Amino acid sequence: MKLYFEEGSLSEDEMRSGLREAMVRRQLYPIFLTSATENIGVSRLMEFVGNVCPSPRDVAEAATEGGATIAPDPTAEPVALVYRTMAEHHVGDYSFVRIYSGTLEGGSDLINAHTGEHERLGQLFAINGNSRDPVAKLAAGDLGALVKLKNTHTNDTLHRKGSNVIMEKIEFPAPRYTEAVTVEQEGDEDKLAQGLHQLVNEDPSLHTVHDQHLSQLVLAGQGEMHLSIAKYRLKHRFAVDIEFTRPKVAYRETVQSHARAKFRHKKQTGGAGQFADISMLIEPLEGDFKAPSDINVRGDYEEITSWGSKIMFINAVVGGVIDMRRFFGAIRKGVLEASSNGPIAGYPVGDVRVVIYDGGMHAVDSNDAAFKSAARMCYREAFRNASPGILEPIHRVEVLCPEAYTGEIMGDMNTRRARIQGIETEGLFQKIVAEVPEAELYRYSTVVRSLTQGRGLHRSKFDRYEAMPKHVQEKVVAEAGELAEA
Repeated sequence: MKLYFEEGSLSEDEMRSGLREAMVRRQLYPIFLTSATENIGVSRLMEFVGNVCPSPRDVAEAATEGGATIAPDPTAEPVALVYRTMAEHHVGDYSFVRIYSGTLEGGSDLINAHTGEHERLGQLFAINGNSRDPVAKLAAGDLGALVKLKNTHTNDTLHRKGSNVIMEKIEFPAPRYTEAVTVEQEGDEDKLAQGLHQLVNEDPSLHTVHDQHLSQLVLAGQGEMHLSIAKYRLKHRFAVDIEFTRPKVAYRETVQSHARAKFRHKKQTGGAGQFADISMLIEPLEGDFKAPSDINVRGDYEEITSWGSKIMFINAVVGGVIDMRRFFGAIRKGVLEASSNGPIAGYPVGDVRVVIYDGGMHAVDSNDAAFKSAARMCYREAFRNASPGILEPIHRVEVLCPEAYTGEIMGDMNTRRARIQGIETEGLFQKIVAEVPEAELYRYSTVVRSLTQGRGLHRSKFDRYEAMPKHVQEKVVAEAGELAEA
């Protein structure tokens, strides 16, 4: 730039040299707009790569996970990073690799640094569009493809046995857009699972989550177009037609006060019957347990449920009225069974304390089945009397946008029950930080793009569960009731 202002012009050699130096320092990233299908701009792009872009020898040495660096020396020990995988019919998986050090040759044995598995290299290829050109070797700085690796995927490092070099992984962006996925034709579930597994392997910025408690499969990506492309690929590559619907929110039910309940299970059908008597106290799991005067704590047990919540069991049975060593397992199962399907709207229960403090048993008729049933019914009754409520997931949301659009973003936030935490500058953008209920973030990436004319983006991360407003809870309960009736 100094030379340009001094002389008023630059020669092609001077421009080429300046661009290359800026790229080596990572101060400049050229962008080319091309169309491969129409062959527009492709030759100019390739000429730029060949004539201007720096070679691997010119740039800084690559960083490894241990903090060291590695030079692109073709005579050193081979080290390669798989930066993409792709499946192709009649061939199998292609593993696209960048060679950071050494030279790869067909037939050589390498180790996957992340799994410890041995991989024997077969044919090596240089990729040119749809063409695959077999090559004898790939040296440091080369990009190529390997086929039929057994246990190697994107971001895995391949090196020689005894080496401890692991290349830094590519950091893929977190999902910003989610949709629930259902198949249009019953019986295509297996094909859908196989197709999604393959797509996620090829594109790590796609994520799938199967929530067994909500009975839904969620596909997450970078935006509406991203998921539309995944839908297109599922149809044309795997012959699976799918539909996108609004994902269910993983609400949790809990109690806001304490309550007691008693339940006696007694059943006689001829022969041995069933008998179990249990008294239970239930309260929110906040702070330490402050035992009432009539309750003496004998022991406690913390359960982490399959849906990620905590249930604290406290044994306060005295005098042997219930043999807790024998029947605690059944009581625990009864409580967990009731917790998986809460009494308010059918959502899992989270973060409660359950105190078993009294009861009774029969020498012959008491068994695990009886105490499981008694615990389940007693728990549900106590839950209903303890000011039950619904918790909703709250996300910490960061929106990056030019300053001119902050007013539109904040105005939209106010319609989403958001609490603005602050605004700060991040580079050339303004960063708006807010806490927003997950239920209000459906298709939010599309809204941000629309409000900012495509110049804004957002990041969202689960932060905590929080009690929802009364009017919102009534709406959620009504919707759950309508769904149950349907």
